Amino acid sequence: MAQTQVPCVSRQIPNHCVTREFTLTAFPALLELRISLFVALLLAYTLTAMENIIIISLIWTDNHLQTPMYFFLSNLSFLDILYTTVITPKLLACLLGEKKNMSFAGCITQTYFYFFLGTVEFILLAVMSFDCYGAICNPLRYTIIMNSRACLLMTLGCWLGAFLPVLVPTIVVTRLLYCNTRLTEKVNFLLSALVILSSLAFTTGSYVYIISTILHIPSAQGRQKAFSTCASHITIVSIAYGSNIFVYVRLNQNQSLDFDKAATVLITVVTPLLNPFIYSLRNEKALLNISGDSVLTSINQIK
Repeated sequence: MAQTQVPCVSRQIPNHCVTREFTLTAFPALLELRISLFVALLLAYTLTAMENIIIISLIWTDNHLQTPMYFFLSNLSFLDILYTTVITPKLLACLLGEKKNMSFAGCITQTYFYFFLGTVEFILLAVMSFDCYGAICNPLRYTIIMNSRACLLMTLGCWLGAFLPVLVPTIVVTRLLYCNTRLTEKVNFLLSALVILSSLAFTTGSYVYIISTILHIPSAQGRQKAFSTCASHITIVSIAYGSNIFVYVRLNQNQSLDFDKAATVLITVVTPLLNPFIYSLRNEKALLNISGDSVLTSINQIK
């Protein structure tokens, strides 16, 4: 989204003005394809919401899925719904609507929740890597370590851990002049680097121990079973960290605006769409069994 500055509001700062409103231009280079883009993004957003709601419903209504892995997965699905909802509805309105303006307060609010939810998700991915570590490296103590109270506290810690680290830089940005884009870019880079790289370091450390443990398993079947436990998480982590590091953790921000917007749309819309598919492929048999059991239960109740 591109911005444009509107008439100044005096703040008693000589030769400067304060931004009151932004004009959103979406993808000006693809104006002739805006209807196709609208349909594609609307379809992706609808599918993302539906599949994540289905996963949450299955996990919370079936006793067989009351495990730490599925508990964290339900939280990840909930986060994916919120994360894509922060950006997609406004983008859809911008593609076809006549009014393409956003207030400064609205822009800051959207920015805060975008980075806040993204930060929560990265911390949650790190927590999920610890869950994999416990399941593979300490299987005998796993149920004691990852009890329901610990899982709840870890999830709460994800939300609280993202609150201040995003709130403080957001407040700092609101105090800056709009024209000081260099400083804004540095704040964005430092925040992204701190969040992404610190959680990546924790996740990498967990997987170093996990891989080491898997390699010491004597049987090939045992190694395959252990690896399948964390295969879905590894895939999601690779996509999430790879795409976000490529877009945000770089000092050189000279790439074209259209490139940045396209990359952001992929992260915001496509990644939450893929996450349920990745976990469903890994747990397809379990989900099919759950669905079958639910159908049989309904039939028996009718009889």
